[in-house]
Amino acid sequence: MIYFDACYIAKFYLAEPDSPSVIAFAKGKAKIGCLLIGKAEVIAVFHRKLREGVVDASGFHLLCDQFEADCASGLWQWRAVDDALLASSTRRFRGLPSTTFLRAADGLHLTCAAEEGCETIHTSDRHMIAAAPAFGLQAVTL
Repeated sequence: MIYFDACYIAKFYLAEPDSPSVIAFAKGKAKIGCLLIGKAEVIAVFHRKLREGVVDASGFHLLCDQFEADCASGLWQWRAVDDALLASSTRRFRGLPSTTFLRAADGLHLTCAAEEGCETIHTSDRHMIAAAPAFGLQAVTL
């Protein structure tokens, strides 16, 4: 499985400078996965674009509808948040150096990728990039 964080998934729906390279990389890949919380995070990215005036209300709803249709068709492989993942994330946070800045949800994404046996995580989040090695992961930015 290839692990994309929510911002990378959002690039499939938004015309961002690195969207073409992310889409090209993903073509032909069997499974692209993300933690289930990523569904809400993708919609939040779309909403941020609405708030910033990048899309209007109609465009926002079209983005949401397309994303939800793609989720229903199985385009994205979602991993559940369960007690085992939460426990693993807690253990991993306890082992991080005090200088590591990492939000809870980002820690869950890194934990999920590590638990799924991924070697890499695709993200452009600078905090996840910095923390990835502590989870045994290499961060990839396309």
